[in-house]
Amino acid sequence: MADNVASLFRGTAAHSPSMAALARESDGVGPIDFCIPCNPYFPTPGMFDELAGRLREIITYYPSSADTITAELCALLRLPPSCVAMGNGSTELITWIDHLLVRESLAIPVPTFGRWTDQPMETGKRVDMFPLQESAAFALDPAKYVDFIRARGTRVAVICNPNNPDGGFLSRQTVVNFMDALQDLDLVIIDESFLEFADAENEPSVVEEAVLRPNVIVLRSLGKNFGLHGIRFGYLVANPALAGRIRSMLPKWNLNSFAETVVFMLKEHGAEYMESLHLVRRDRLDMARQLTALPGLTVYPSQGNFLFVRLPVGAEGTVVRDRLLTEHRILVRECGNKIGSSSRFLRLVVRPQVDVRRLVSGLEQVLYGSRRGAAVPEPSTGTAYSSGTAAVDRLISETNGVGMPLAAQAAAMGLPPAQTWPGPAQAPAQLPGGMPGLMPAPAPAAAMMPAPAPAAAMMPPMAPMPPAAPPQQPMPAVAQMPPAPMPAVAQAPVPAMPSMPGMPGAPGMPGMPGMSPAPAAGLGQPAMPGLRNGGLTAAQVRGRTQPEPEPAPQPMGWPAAGAVYNQVG
Repeated sequence: MADNVASLFRGTAAHSPSMAALARESDGVGPIDFCIPCNPYFPTPGMFDELAGRLREIITYYPSSADTITAELCALLRLPPSCVAMGNGSTELITWIDHLLVRESLAIPVPTFGRWTDQPMETGKRVDMFPLQESAAFALDPAKYVDFIRARGTRVAVICNPNNPDGGFLSRQTVVNFMDALQDLDLVIIDESFLEFADAENEPSVVEEAVLRPNVIVLRSLGKNFGLHGIRFGYLVANPALAGRIRSMLPKWNLNSFAETVVFMLKEHGAEYMESLHLVRRDRLDMARQLTALPGLTVYPSQGNFLFVRLPVGAEGTVVRDRLLTEHRILVRECGNKIGSSSRFLRLVVRPQVDVRRLVSGLEQVLYGSRRGAAVPEPSTGTAYSSGTAAVDRLISETNGVGMPLAAQAAAMGLPPAQTWPGPAQAPAQLPGGMPGLMPAPAPAAAMMPAPAPAAAMMPPMAPMPPAAPPQQPMPAVAQMPPAPMPAVAQAPVPAMPSMPGMPGAPGMPGMPGMSPAPAAGLGQPAMPGLRNGGLTAAQVRGRTQPEPEPAPQPMGWPAAGAVYNQVG
């Protein structure tokens, strides 16, 4: 299999080979899958047994019409069928949204799910890409995003909540404010494909708002949360006119018999489904804690069923991916082909603890194992790639991606120079700014660009990097750094929404009418404690800045869309 890994990845139009292709290369047994974001606890073994017992019937006969299957799903989720369109996976629905409702331009934060950038470009639309800043832990600032949309004159706006690949999350009220600010656009799309895995608030979905608004579509997945990617089914929620327009264009039998069988089984398995979501949330916390123990690995807070991680300095993502697959039978998602990301990032799907232990062991051996073959070079040996890339990686490591040397940051903050900071054994539990031993600078604002030709895919240029520190404030020498970078977990700030016109006692901001201010989570809150004394708390991994709420009791029946199945667990 080792000889064919590179050709397998080059020979697929997707980001990774299919599990079927990988199994064919290894005597019919695929690797442990940390790549495809799927619920590992649902369906239950008993449900799989039932499906297997009905296999002949399922594959022999035509399914019912999509209207019949949609009506059954709506009865479970307590949604009006006139406001729902079911598709053969969310990709089919994205395709029809683009063909029918996107006329000239679409805005999307990047990095994100690739079909939101690729599909409109394939049909000649302009795609305005709003870059999420690594220095802000890839958190989306909705106010700056709205300003970007206004400056570009974009007619369709998309938010993925949680976002793929970083798991960034916006509260329900923040999303509602965003929709209010853009009520004059042709279309606002909220992709909630991973929202079932979130636990930051009890009812984060905006499906109920979508059915009342003329220009909002909420997209939802079934394959991800039901653990059945191969069936290919998902749905959208919108007002009857929008939903009906999409529904009228779908083929008569766009949903297969497996999809019908599963949808009609679900009403008997609501409790098992709820339990599966709680198990994934539990495993996310445990997996994040284990990964943060690896030197130099940065783990970003996530509300999805995956974690976005930055590899240590010197590690190349494709090399790590290929060695994990060939040497340890582990498949991971390397994000070098995601716009707005690079090969230094991996997206790792949340899996049961026994699999995570194998992943961590594999990463330890690939990254730091025998130094001759380690993906992370020792400080004295430099890196195996270009000096320019190595220099950039070194600066990112020493500044946590904020583009300012630590010594200059320390001087600006009135702190003692780096030479007088405590060494690793005496490192403080936290320093101002939320990152252990690092002083973050504000994230640069997204640069605006003049309007391009209609078919061009645009991404604003990155803000210029500040000059290096003057000689009297030198950067810490490499020799003074520990042999491996200290693990860091990025704390994702939840940006505050600015005050809007018409609100008593609050100053207005042009270009964002009708939006109410949201409190800035993370501002004025204690910084994230260091990882040396027990690791992260559950709240920190979830991106919280407030204490954990008490768990709500689990309902006994099937959960309604956007309501009880998102209870904190």
